Amino acid sequence: MPESDLDALIKLSAGIDGVNKVRVYGRIGQMALEFDNPCRASILEAVGAIDAQAIADAKSGYVMQLEPRKHKLIMDLATLVGAHYARRWFLPMPLRAIFIVAGYMTFLRAALHELARPRLTVPVLDASAIGISFVKRDVNTAGQTMFLLNVGELLEDYTRAMSENELINSLLDVPDKAQKIVGDTEISVAATELEPGDLVAVRTGMSICIDGVVEQGSAMVNQATLTGEPLAVERSVGDDVFAGTVVEDGSILVRVRANTAQTKLRSIVSLVQTADSLKSEGQSHMEDLANKIVPWNFLLAGLVALTTRSLIKTSAALMVDYSCALKLTGSVAVMTAMSDAAKMGVMVKGAKYFESFAKADTIVFDKTGTLTEAQPRLACVLTTDGWSEDEVLRFAACLEEHFPHPVARAVVNAARERGLEHRERHAAVEYIVAHGIASSIEGRRAIIGSAHFVFEDECAQLESDIKEQIELQMQGLSPLYLAVDGKVVGVLGIEDPLKPGVREAIADLHALGVKHVVMLTGDSERTAERIAREAGVDEFKAELLPEDKYAYVERIKSEGRHVAMVGDGVNDSPALGLADVGLAMGGGSDIAKEVADIILTDTDLAAIVRLRRMSQGLIDRLTSSYSKVMLTNSALLALGITGVITPQVSSLLHNGSTIAYSLNNAKAYLPPVS
Repeated sequence: MPESDLDALIKLSAGIDGVNKVRVYGRIGQMALEFDNPCRASILEAVGAIDAQAIADAKSGYVMQLEPRKHKLIMDLATLVGAHYARRWFLPMPLRAIFIVAGYMTFLRAALHELARPRLTVPVLDASAIGISFVKRDVNTAGQTMFLLNVGELLEDYTRAMSENELINSLLDVPDKAQKIVGDTEISVAATELEPGDLVAVRTGMSICIDGVVEQGSAMVNQATLTGEPLAVERSVGDDVFAGTVVEDGSILVRVRANTAQTKLRSIVSLVQTADSLKSEGQSHMEDLANKIVPWNFLLAGLVALTTRSLIKTSAALMVDYSCALKLTGSVAVMTAMSDAAKMGVMVKGAKYFESFAKADTIVFDKTGTLTEAQPRLACVLTTDGWSEDEVLRFAACLEEHFPHPVARAVVNAARERGLEHRERHAAVEYIVAHGIASSIEGRRAIIGSAHFVFEDECAQLESDIKEQIELQMQGLSPLYLAVDGKVVGVLGIEDPLKPGVREAIADLHALGVKHVVMLTGDSERTAERIAREAGVDEFKAELLPEDKYAYVERIKSEGRHVAMVGDGVNDSPALGLADVGLAMGGGSDIAKEVADIILTDTDLAAIVRLRRMSQGLIDRLTSSYSKVMLTNSALLALGITGVITPQVSSLLHNGSTIAYSLNNAKAYLPPVS
């Protein structure tokens, strides 16, 4: 749809009975309606009836930008101000009164709509305040009051729209990756580079970043983000799959159907809309108070009317409300926080998670890829049973090549550096979360993973004296055991160095109020002890399975701790979901990102420190906004009721202070990261 048609579409949609708010996202060709649920069927029918001719009839020659622009705001204000003063200066009083009464119908309809629910809200306050002017037969005051209210609403809508679009544009910079099939090879590309017709591989733990059709394979796909259904559904050849869903088990090849930029924008818009239902406790408190305080405005106005017998003072009591200011300042503060977070590579799925992270007194870290380097290195290869180092590494890379975990990448990268060919030499791969990988290569059963998986679960054989020698040589390294046909043929030692700045970041988190920092890992006791000592954590637990991590988080939560969990792997997902707030590190598995409440594209722990500061800053900003709005509006009410200022002046100051506080809340929380 051309840009010039968008305003007309909004005008037609907003005019449908039962529709409360319309938002059009031109870049993705979608529109969001807020409406009364009983009217759903009639609204859908009315929207479906909007065609090209209806758009053409409604256009009336005006154009809408894809995003709110300053020059558009200026033009809208100029139109509003010009029309108001043109009527005031050039129209005779009877004709001017007709225009004012016609303008009042918009306010009156909004008030009657709210009363029909029934509830007392700001539109009822506004209509009552204007109505008092008509009762006094002061048509000019009624017109001036409506003019000021319209100017305030225009500025508030612009401020909110700017914040929302800034958030959407910031989230667009968060990258997605996809495994594109080119010939008989598989390469990692940015999802935005995909085009309709491309073939993409998606495996266990990976997200589907495009809309498409399954061309090969079968998988259990979690579609909760689209349907709300918590259980995964099977998707096989010929079935549609959609961006934003996650493969829980299986492997599929998907033929891209839709433009990837559109699907990403759609998912971001969905996130922004969903985030509105995930308000922080502080924001929810402000909005609940805003709704509850309106009836008290009416009670106050009634008392003023009874005690002063002054319609002017009664109108002043109705003119100033707390609701708009509390809601707008809180909403702008939250959207600015989400936008600033996105700019520094952090996607927060709702304001409540800022608050949860700000309150966290215990942070639990996974080790590999979280505290340690996102790119572990292969330190050594030990062989047994007559195998060479190259044969062991080639087999290991063949098994690990399809999995996003940092350790898997270390093996694959080492094989590539040695020029070892290992593509697609195996049958279907079975990934056992937190244990290892099993497959059949050239007709031989091959497994790779932890000692627990290889020796206890798979009962692989290795002479005890050789095993002791290997364990001695592997001190401080993370061992991966490779077994073929039940015999261990080699061990790969993974060097997993601590990330730069980890110790400083943990010290900063302690300084910001985190009382206890814990490291959980499935790695060996010796390796875990070394990393924990270097990182400066308060406690560590080693040789844990996913259920052990889950049980640990469950236990410390039962002790009354407020827990944040930071991880990057499929095996971290249960604990991430259980924690009060889960953070998924960049470069980790997509299923961890799906489960997590906060996603960090940066693997540097300094981002977590900045997020902690920002989260605390948001709580402070919400608290400050609440105090300022209550104090300012209470003062305006007092001045209006005592007759010091007129209702029109109180309305002007009320709207002006609301805009000023909102613009202050739109300031950046933290200076840009250099």
